[in-house]
Amino acid sequence: MSGESDSDADRSDAELLQAHVDGDAEAFGVLFGRHRDRLWAVALRTMGNPEDAADGLQDGLIAAYRRAASFRGEAAVTTWLHRVVVNACLDRIRASRVRRTETLPDDLEEYGDRGSRVSATRETEDPAVLAVRDERRQLVLDALAQLPAEQRAALVLVDMEGYPVADVAQMLDCAVGTVKSRCSRGRRRLAELLGVLRPGSDPEHPGHGNPDPPESVRSPSASRAPPLDG
Repeated sequence: MSGESDSDADRSDAELLQAHVDGDAEAFGVLFGRHRDRLWAVALRTMGNPEDAADGLQDGLIAAYRRAASFRGEAAVTTWLHRVVVNACLDRIRASRVRRTETLPDDLEEYGDRGSRVSATRETEDPAVLAVRDERRQLVLDALAQLPAEQRAALVLVDMEGYPVADVAQMLDCAVGTVKSRCSRGRRRLAELLGVLRPGSDPEHPGHGNPDPPESVRSPSASRAPPLDG
């Protein structure tokens, strides 16, 4: 996909969406290209694997393309796009009735505008430190994949993508309190799951007392955008 032209760069998201509604054949592609990486990251983390994420993202973009005229400007265009894509992913999860157990890919990116927790490159870090960190991260992501879809989506958007709770409430079309509740229940369930998934633990007898809290739901490594068509 080609980059934005100078004239496209001067147009806001809302102007591009309106241009699409008015019949501009290029506007929606430019708009998607502007937010493509973030939408892909959310779809990938919500669905749990690249194949399903690609399907969920495609469903969401088709829905956004067809329903663009329904956008009323009550939220930012990017918030609306995220809502459509996340809802498309949740619809697929609900329809499949399959609880995902796959881990997310190891190349998820933390985008620069959200800040990275990695202060050194993987090439310069101690291999032993990398092994421990990757093991912990995999445990967190395995546990995340076992959460109910609504809790997973809330945690992905709030804890992994760093969106404010109020924005996530708009994306998920629910009350702020509902997002907070889903995040709270999801984090609590993650802690329980991590107590069982931790290496050396006995799944049949996870032990007494509170499990150690999860390191973080945030991914410390980087995220690849969806592959371009042909």
